[in-house]
Amino acid sequence: MVRMDENMPFLLQYENVAWYENGKVRILDRRIFPEVRFVECTDYHEVAQAITDMVTQSAGPYTAVGMGMALAAWQVKDKTEAEQMAFLKQASYDLAHARPTTANRYGQITNRCVEVAEKALAEGKDPIQAIVENTVESMNRRYSTMQIVGDHLASLIPEGGTLLTQCYGETIIGTVIRAARKQNKEFKVFCAETRPYLQGARLTSSCFASMGFDTTVITDNMVAYSMEHGLIDVFSSAADSIARSGHIANKIGTYQIAILAKHFGVPYYVTGIPDQDKMGRDDIVIEMRDPTQVLRYRDIPNTLPEVKAIYPSFDVVPPHLISGVVTDKGVYVPHMLNTYFDTEAKQFY
Repeated sequence: MVRMDENMPFLLQYENVAWYENGKVRILDRRIFPEVRFVECTDYHEVAQAITDMVTQSAGPYTAVGMGMALAAWQVKDKTEAEQMAFLKQASYDLAHARPTTANRYGQITNRCVEVAEKALAEGKDPIQAIVENTVESMNRRYSTMQIVGDHLASLIPEGGTLLTQCYGETIIGTVIRAARKQNKEFKVFCAETRPYLQGARLTSSCFASMGFDTTVITDNMVAYSMEHGLIDVFSSAADSIARSGHIANKIGTYQIAILAKHFGVPYYVTGIPDQDKMGRDDIVIEMRDPTQVLRYRDIPNTLPEVKAIYPSFDVVPPHLISGVVTDKGVYVPHMLNTYFDTEAKQFY
C-alpha cells in the first residue's frame, strides 16, 4: 500500500498517530510526549474517550476515529450482518462526537467507514480490513492535499526568516518541512508553548527540531516582545474549523496572537481546507473543557483548592485579522473564501 508519510517526523508516521491491529487500537499519548507511550484500546468507546481526553489532538483524531471504526467492526465480527451494521452506525456517531468543535470532520470519516464496511459485507469481504484500508487512504489524501498547502505556505516564508507557530498543526508542519527541503529554503521557527497542555513546546518544536530546523520555544506571553523586537516574520496556524465567512477556530490563544500580529504588521496565514457546512461564526461550536486541566498540570496543582478556572478549548479569529487562508487551491483573502467552493472540492477526509 502506498503511503504519504515518507520523510515525516516521528509524530506524523502513521503508526505513531493511531493504528489498528488484531483487535486493538494503539494511540500515541501526546499529552506526555516526548516521552513515548501508547494508549491501547480494546473497545471503540475507549478510542472515543482517548480523543475526548486529548490523548491525541490536532489531526490525530481524524486517524483515530477511522481506526476506532475498525475496532468496532472487530468487536461485532461474529454477529449477523444486520447487527454489525447497527453497531457500526452507533460507533460512527459516538466516535464523531468525541469532541464537538470538529464533529463534522470526524463524521465524514466515520460515515465513510460505515459505507465501506457495508460494501465489504455485501461482497463477502472482511469489513475490518476494508475500514483500515479506507482510513489509510484518508490519511494519504490528507497528507497529499496538505502537501500542496505546505508548498504554498513555504513560499510565503522569507528566506532566512522566522515562522511563529501556535499549538500543533500536525500535517501542515510535516508538509511545510518537506516543502522547505524541496525548495532549499532555510527559516527559523518560534513555537508558542500553548497552555495548558504545551502542545507547541512538546509537539511542534519536537517536529521542527528533529528535522534540523533552528527552533525556539517562547511562553504564550512572550509573543508581543518577540514581534516588537523583530524576531517574527510570519505567523501561521492551522485551524480546527474554517467557516466560509473567513472566521476560523483554533487553539485558545490564537485570537490574541492574531491581534498582536496585526498591530506589529506581521502577516498571519491560516492553513487548511474550508468547511463546506460552516457558513459563519455562529456555526462554530466552542468546546468547554474541564477547568481542572487549567488548575493542575501532570497532577501537580497550580493553585490553592478554592481557586476556580475556565477552559474554552478554542477561540475564533475574525477575518479582518487574517492575511490569507492557505488552501490546496491557493491563498484566499478571508472575505473571498466562499469562492473556494466555486470549483469542485476534492474529497479531503
